[in-house]
Amino acid sequence: MSTENVTDSPTSWVNEHIQQYVESSGTKGHTWNGVPTLLLTTRGRTSGQLRRTALIYGRDGDSYLIVASYGGSPEHPNWYRNLAADPDVRVQVGPDEFAARARTANVEERARLWPRMAEIWPAYDEYQTKTDREIPIVILDPA
Repeated sequence: MSTENVTDSPTSWVNEHIQQYVESSGTKGHTWNGVPTLLLTTRGRTSGQLRRTALIYGRDGDSYLIVASYGGSPEHPNWYRNLAADPDVRVQVGPDEFAARARTANVEERARLWPRMAEIWPAYDEYQTKTDREIPIVILDPA
């Protein structure tokens, strides 16, 4: 996966964050607005191209946690739909890059992990009230 070209988020401020993260080997950009962020690379479910975005994360043991909030949109974000189609992803946390396997937290895991993620980014609770979909928590297990 790592030798292919990667397309970064088309959202300008996310794209700028990614570039800062990549160009500094994770020394800049890991902390964004006071919270930890990682870079997630998925394979596009229709294009087959690699897609990269920056996301807030939490931890649960050796696993990394991300939230498919999309700001409370009625639709899942594209990165979530991509990893649902192909759960083998690449992750960069600070200077560390590794392969991981993504999975959606089950009901019990989500109930336990949601408060932890909402503590990191309180707006997740607001986002959940804006949509009828249950916002997924994704668990990234290093490969």
